[in-house]
Amino acid sequence: MGPRVETGSRYVSEKQSDIVAVYRGVRVPASPFLTEPRITRLNEGRYEAEEVAGALEVVRAGDRVLELGAGLGAVGAAIALNARPAALLSFEANPDLIPHIRALHRANGLEGVIELRNQVLVSAPNRPGTVTFHRRSSFLGSSLLAPEGKPVRPVEVATADFAEVVAAFRPDVLVMDIEGGELELLRHADLAGLHAVVLEFHPRFYGKDGMQSCKAVLRRAGFRKCEGFSSRLVWTCTRRGHSGPVAALAVDTPPDPGGGWSHEIATVDSAIVQASGGDEKFSPAGVMRPDGSDMPEAAVWIGNRRSTRPFRRPERVAEEISGTWLWGGTLWNYFAHFIVESSGRLWGLDRLRPQPDGILYIPRRHSREDGLAAFQKGFYAALGITLPIRVVRDSARVERLIVPGQGFGLGAISAGTAPFRAWIHANFGKGIAPDGPERLYISRSLMGAGRGRLIGEDRIGTDLTREGYEVFHPQKHAIATQIARYKAAKRVVAAEGSALHLFAFVGRPDQAVAVIPRRRSRATAHLLSQLTSFTGTAPTVLKVLREVWQPVHSRRKRLAAGEPDLPLLQAGLRAAGFIGDGPQWAPLDNEAVRAALGKGYRPTGETLLPD
Repeated sequence: MGPRVETGSRYVSEKQSDIVAVYRGVRVPASPFLTEPRITRLNEGRYEAEEVAGALEVVRAGDRVLELGAGLGAVGAAIALNARPAALLSFEANPDLIPHIRALHRANGLEGVIELRNQVLVSAPNRPGTVTFHRRSSFLGSSLLAPEGKPVRPVEVATADFAEVVAAFRPDVLVMDIEGGELELLRHADLAGLHAVVLEFHPRFYGKDGMQSCKAVLRRAGFRKCEGFSSRLVWTCTRRGHSGPVAALAVDTPPDPGGGWSHEIATVDSAIVQASGGDEKFSPAGVMRPDGSDMPEAAVWIGNRRSTRPFRRPERVAEEISGTWLWGGTLWNYFAHFIVESSGRLWGLDRLRPQPDGILYIPRRHSREDGLAAFQKGFYAALGITLPIRVVRDSARVERLIVPGQGFGLGAISAGTAPFRAWIHANFGKGIAPDGPERLYISRSLMGAGRGRLIGEDRIGTDLTREGYEVFHPQKHAIATQIARYKAAKRVVAAEGSALHLFAFVGRPDQAVAVIPRRRSRATAHLLSQLTSFTGTAPTVLKVLREVWQPVHSRRKRLAAGEPDLPLLQAGLRAAGFIGDGPQWAPLDNEAVRAALGKGYRPTGETLLPD
């Protein structure tokens, strides 16, 4: 008789099922594996933050997700609740965790979405029937690999064949955190059917060479890491050109820069347009067909989530709008969001003859503000748009509504569709001549603490001025002046920020651009994707943050203050050809950092440094 296999069928008491944390919308019941620090990290959203952020970036609605290493179950549940995959198949080797993971699934109604198996997937030939799993006092350190000198409780766990599971389940995305087991699995795994992989490395088990071997396997399989969602120990990577199951998804899916509904134009007569009734980002609003059915082509998407949800037909519309109007989506009053999220359908103007009577929006927030801000007027003028802009603040019936697909925005669509990019390149700033220096530093130093910042950015500006750069504060200038400066520059260094969204629309392949991220955020990845796609060349990304400081009253990453390593920044700029050999840039000392921050900030322990 072979070795006994423990199933982990441990009783979970009613007391243990009490909810002790809420993690990205997931209700987490109590369990003996939840220490107070772990509960705090869950409630603050810091538990496996990089892994979850990467997964939510690449998992699309309708995907099938294979998770190896369920842990507490919170990561898989967060993916299921927030990314809306069709199915998630989760494997966990530790039998002690299984009943508590199932309790978490029950607490969130996920039994029909997530299937959990207490098995170990093996990709190598000659798979054994069981393998030894080494349990430690902390489940985080438990592994198939026995740590030297550490007390463990071994248990035999049943195995399953990786290839057979993949053939039966047909996953689109692989999420893997298996405490060192990833190296052996990747050596023999066929990753052909996947469009994305999210993977945590554990070099303490196999060293730096083993980690490089893992990354090499992914590269050979055609995967490339996603900047802004990857670090030295966690990679989120995607494969371009994948034509698997994702390509066949229906209209009610995120816009795809490569094809699909985001490239099409639809027309609907007697369309019903509904504004949101509140300030929520995700709410019932958008466009309805005259028969009362949802019009998904008009939905506004933010990353992988549809922000305008199907709504009930109003008993009576507030206004009747005659004529033909172009659907613009949501009108934002905040500069960065306006540039990225209020422009994505304007490319349709290039296809319409005669031109429509105007452009129709719903407001981002429930408000009664009238008129356009100066930057909005300047943006439309730079595109040559003179049509009326109309905002539906309640509900309306529109005689004829032209609905171009969402060609730009946040998420994968930040690269822009080919029709949208072509229209931008042909029109944006067409009548504005270059005017300005060849070296430009785009600064955020005058934006104020409420907008997020680089600590010591005034020092960066001073040092770059000695290198011949003009320090440019775009918010102090009209849109036309900004465009003229961006056209004239040959070398651009910029603190990561909204100004780069505008720069990308006029940037060229012959311009050298260096970006200094001020935080670790998916927004950075979207920005870099836009810069690369629209300008035709990837920017130099200078990862020089030795600490990220967060306001104690907020967890919003856009408010974070990044603490740069100034000597490292100087070295990076010099190596990339943006500056010459000069005096060493002095580092920021603790006193200077604290003086710049003032009160009300805490260190997060996050860094953003070269891989």
